[in-house]
Amino acid sequence: MSKYFRTIVLFVLVSACGSSNYEPPRNLNNACSIVKERPHYLVAMQRTEARWGVPVAVQMATIYQESKFIGNARTPKKYTLGMIPAGRVSTAYGYGQALDGTWAEYQREEGGRRARRDNIHDATDFMGWYFNKSTVGLGIPASDAKHQYLAYHEGRTGYARGSYLKKSWLMRVSDEVADRAIMYDAQLKSCGAV
Repeated sequence: MSKYFRTIVLFVLVSACGSSNYEPPRNLNNACSIVKERPHYLVAMQRTEARWGVPVAVQMATIYQESKFIGNARTPKKYTLGMIPAGRVSTAYGYGQALDGTWAEYQREEGGRRARRDNIHDATDFMGWYFNKSTVGLGIPASDAKHQYLAYHEGRTGYARGSYLKKSWLMRVSDEVADRAIMYDAQLKSCGAV
């Protein structure tokens, strides 16, 4: 076997070993199934709950809404004149769909330069950090999935201005997040995960 060929084979093997699995868990409507399939998700969320006070079910419901547990989720592409690629709708990326600017702020304050939006541990810590700022700055309890989600989606300044009140679709979505958090919490308690 030639040296060139061995180098190519080695490169392919190393690349395959280092790749991440960004596929979502199979049953997104069952929190017990999610944590059974991906126990490291529960570890990450429990660590975030211990550090920031955000319940696991609230984190799970938010991640479900933002990315459906797809670690490398991105916003759709936008097009000029219907066919010329013009970037993406926003810079949102990862499990929590964190924007570039907000993620950079988190990295400076808490996460460090190596924190990644497509890493569940970093993504849940980011979410805890952000929700904690909404608790401190806006008085939203960490367990209030509906209003934490509204502040997460609109930004704390937009939430304080009440921008969400003019968006009936967002009010509906925030109700769905709250309902999912209640469902996930009951499921997690039923299987002894929390």
